[in-house]
Amino acid sequence: MPKIHAATVADHRSQQRAALLDAARELLAEGDASRVTFAEVARRTGLARNSVYKYFPDRRHLLTEVVREAAPRWTERIRAALAVAGDSPEERVAAHVTAQLEMVRDGEHRVARATADAQDAAALREGADAAHRALLDPLVAALRELGDDAPLLTARLLQGFVNAATSALESGGDYDAVSRRAVRLAVAALRGLDAEA
Repeated sequence: MPKIHAATVADHRSQQRAALLDAARELLAEGDASRVTFAEVARRTGLARNSVYKYFPDRRHLLTEVVREAAPRWTERIRAALAVAGDSPEERVAAHVTAQLEMVRDGEHRVARATADAQDAAALREGADAAHRALLDPLVAALRELGDDAPLLTARLLQGFVNAATSALESGGDYDAVSRRAVRLAVAALRGLDAEA
């Protein structure tokens, strides 16, 4: 019987599962989903390869779970940024854009965008789509509080600035220059919307 390094079997299983997810996330952050094999994940965690199957039936489930598990952390980071932002719409939008671009700068985005074959890409995209929807929730709530009559639409359109800035950063753009401009454009767009009202 394997050694259990936790108070209960359930705690041990939870710790092992978390370690497997951490190893897979590290591999994805290195930028190549093809390196996320059960053999490599097991090696990084000190487990036997067949032990990984006790937690995940296949790579697709593992990859999807890595991104799905990261979404609450990403959303919390944005909520925290909005919590310390001022009350003006401009400050809230600036905080939202900045928080997302900081995550891109810090490598979080590479987890969802790792180079992958078609099957892996589908699994990563499934998790990433859910994560992106969750990332909009704090902005939608802030826009609703600010009286926006179509907060989800506005949030999706403002997200376009973040997506374009992300592409610019991934192409080697200077973080400070790209993030400053993305924030200015998003805030200007919001002001333009107010002017139409």
